[in-house]
Amino acid sequence: MQKKDPYDQIEFYKADAKSVIADMGQDLALSMLDEMLLIRHFETRGEQSYQQGKVWGFYHSYIGQEAVQTGITNALGKKKNLYAATYRCHALALLLGMSPESGMAELFGKETGNAGGRGGSMHMYSDNMFGGSGIVGGQWPLGAGLAFSLKYRDIKDEVAVVFGGDGSIPQGTFHESMNLAKLWKLPLIVVIENNRISMGTQLERTLANFPIAENMSKAYDITAYTVDGMCITDVYDLFKKVKAEVLETSEPVMIEVMCDRFKGHSISDAATYRTKEDIENIKKKDPIVSYTNALKEFCGFTDEELEKRSAAQKQIVVNAVKMADEASYPSVDSLEEGVIVE
Repeated sequence: MQKKDPYDQIEFYKADAKSVIADMGQDLALSMLDEMLLIRHFETRGEQSYQQGKVWGFYHSYIGQEAVQTGITNALGKKKNLYAATYRCHALALLLGMSPESGMAELFGKETGNAGGRGGSMHMYSDNMFGGSGIVGGQWPLGAGLAFSLKYRDIKDEVAVVFGGDGSIPQGTFHESMNLAKLWKLPLIVVIENNRISMGTQLERTLANFPIAENMSKAYDITAYTVDGMCITDVYDLFKKVKAEVLETSEPVMIEVMCDRFKGHSISDAATYRTKEDIENIKKKDPIVSYTNALKEFCGFTDEELEKRSAAQKQIVVNAVKMADEASYPSVDSLEEGVIVE
């Protein structure tokens, strides 16, 4: 007898796509599509550059998950709020103000990069994004700390947002951070991007009890939601409501976002733990395709317009690659810049 999937037993947050797109307005709705296309092209060209030997170290692609952070940042606001990320950080940095040129140069290790060529793929920043964390679970206490800083400074119109994957939930950092967030009533939105395989191990083998948000939130008396991260209209609508909820209560909220990456955990991961059929089924849920279909249905959007917009974003990335290729590496004389020596 086949065991029932616990996720079939819980209620996912659902929104009416037509109403959400109308609420966005055409300019924002199309801008969000452009952002998803930019992320897709950036990651595609970044991986190609890695395979050409121009990018070193690790490379964690966000292809397939574009709807998650695009929907969240547009719902919450990009100029305000404080964000903490995992090492899969390219998309969030782009959404929060990092230019494609500085992002690509950072991948190439060039001095014009987002972190001067010193951070590479896993450590990108913006004015209100406090870097990708190279330590699994290292971002959870940072997120709680950012929320504490908002409360300490009596900033009442912003929230802190922390992203993490399902594989980081068993970490002690997660549990200590959730406990403090509730005890201190911190304005924290906890985003669990759950692909059910962590780096490459099925959720059933890593967690004794799930769904994650529904069960973990009970331990700390935190409000929880679960949403389909492949649907940008659901994500956008939920996070608009959650921000209002957190600002009103100054209490943390936990959101489990179910999503699927199209690639392995990193570029060196052949993803042999998934069958070809699994990957084909995942790609049928492509968030860019589903959002484009919604725009066609409710806004009269066309395939021709999609091609033009995709080509425009692709050209931005192609230009960024060219600039990164031509930029200089950091000088040896600058090696100690930013290092505090006592």
